[in-house]
Amino acid sequence: MAEVKNKDGVFRRVWFEFWRFISVGLVWLMYRVTVYGKENIPHAGPVLVLSNHQSFVDIMLCQGWLGRTFYYVPRDTLFVGFWGWMIDSFYTIPINQDQPTLQSMKAIIEILKRGHIVCLYPEGSRTLDGKIDEIKPGFSLLVRRSGAVMIPTVIDGVFERWPRGQKYPKLGGRVGVMYGKPIPAEHIKELGEEKFIAEFNQTLRQMHNDLRQKMGKPSLDYT
Repeated sequence: MAEVKNKDGVFRRVWFEFWRFISVGLVWLMYRVTVYGKENIPHAGPVLVLSNHQSFVDIMLCQGWLGRTFYYVPRDTLFVGFWGWMIDSFYTIPINQDQPTLQSMKAIIEILKRGHIVCLYPEGSRTLDGKIDEIKPGFSLLVRRSGAVMIPTVIDGVFERWPRGQKYPKLGGRVGVMYGKPIPAEHIKELGEEKFIAEFNQTLRQMHNDLRQKMGKPSLDYT
């Protein structure tokens, strides 16, 4: 069962910023990271960021140097031992990813209602071929219950450096991150779950090819 803790203390903020400076800084040194659409992230209020999932470093790429803190939703089995303590010391919400429960959904909604940003990877797992897979349903519920705006986000370039199944990342290369236009809760409520999923899949894939075009790379075939 997910547990929601108050993680708004000063000490946690300082602790988080210290490690963010190190981890994000390392990723920025490893790759030439270019970010587009930072102005699309609202300065206040609940936000649900939904991103494609290319590698282990996606967390650092999504958060980057943005001023607002992102909450992440790792699987609950990681919250054990020393590394579990480390994960819990940041802005995280544990969840059973194999069988998400109503309590888990309520935990995410509560964080959103507090006016925070929650970042999720709706494909469910890292890509096998660099393309964006069909996203899983259920995310519109989070928006309907919390009133959050949704920000479609895409990452490209890091899959070639650290694909699924590869033990260590390759250095060098260029990575791009793009934040799309905010999608208001009213629009998602009006569409309904099925139509929203279809539209959002198309939005992410179009953004992916737009990002690749900006990076001078050929488009992917999503037909």
